[in-house]
Amino acid sequence: MIDQGENLLTLTRLGIGHPANRIIQSIDWLALKDLADQQGLSAIVLDGIDKLQQDCNLSLDIKYQWIGEVLQEYEARYQGYEKTIGEMSGFYNAHGFKMMIIKGYACSLDWPKPEHRPCGDIDIWQFGKQKEADSSVSKEKEIEIDNSHHHHTVFNWGEFTVENHYDFVNVYANRTNAQLEVIFKELGKDDSNFIELYGEKVYLPSPNLHALFLLRHAIIEFAASGINLRQLLDWAFFVEKHGSDVDWCWLENVLDKYGMKELYGIFNAICVVELGFRSNIFNYVQFNPITKECVLNEILCPKYDKAQAHDTVVVSRIFFKFRRWKGNAWKRKLCSNDSSWSTFWSGLWGHVLKPASI
Repeated sequence: MIDQGENLLTLTRLGIGHPANRIIQSIDWLALKDLADQQGLSAIVLDGIDKLQQDCNLSLDIKYQWIGEVLQEYEARYQGYEKTIGEMSGFYNAHGFKMMIIKGYACSLDWPKPEHRPCGDIDIWQFGKQKEADSSVSKEKEIEIDNSHHHHTVFNWGEFTVENHYDFVNVYANRTNAQLEVIFKELGKDDSNFIELYGEKVYLPSPNLHALFLLRHAIIEFAASGINLRQLLDWAFFVEKHGSDVDWCWLENVLDKYGMKELYGIFNAICVVELGFRSNIFNYVQFNPITKECVLNEILCPKYDKAQAHDTVVVSRIFFKFRRWKGNAWKRKLCSNDSSWSTFWSGLWGHVLKPASI
């Protein structure tokens, strides 16, 4: 593992209130800040710097710039994030639609400082009423709905992008997703978990739904392109807060059946060994040390640059994605028991159905 990665992990541990397990080495602060940005951990690492008990030679110019970015891009943006979610819930509640928040905001509620989790898109599930809810938004709010994506529509509500899910996962990506979607849909009927935000009811996933969804989402992203440490923190903070409410026997049987249990064990191990979470909050922490190191290095320093997947030249973009697909064969073995070629043809057919996804 590269030294900057080790320094990032140490500062992340400190930032979330866990003791450091190594001494900070010589730091290139601009390089470290760039890595923290890539990992979605700028605010957490800054929290760690404040708790560092050694001279770290961080210039005041860099630190003040860093603080300013966290105040603007994390804390102020989070306030707008919550306000927007409250506005959306108010609209849907008034029109007879329930809105469940999945991923982002639901995860932030488990963080020690919710406003220090980066907030991106607003992902919602409307209990099978997505089409009708989108129609109301389009007609009454005059908001354009984008239907060019698999498993969700996309639209803008104020300054935030909303993904309104009609499927929890892309059922065209592979055979496993199609089978898991049946489970997700059944779990998604549960409307017993909610909070009040700006006086409006906002639904949250049940512990079993959120556990399986967080893991499946991280695992398929790891196989296809890559994940960051922020996603592992989402998982670890969720387990820390809701682990006693998860049916671990059921969850691990599902993970084992669909070829995800090995990587799940590695994710848990990274949360314990590198991020400092207590091992007893996880039900399963078993791993091959060599494979774990490969996974960690891929998270900290991915082989393939995600930016190339958005090359404006279509041929270059397709060539890059095919090269990445071949190079990621070792990751797919950790993520699914589907064959590589089955996944390839499923993905190709998905692109034919939704050309904008290429």
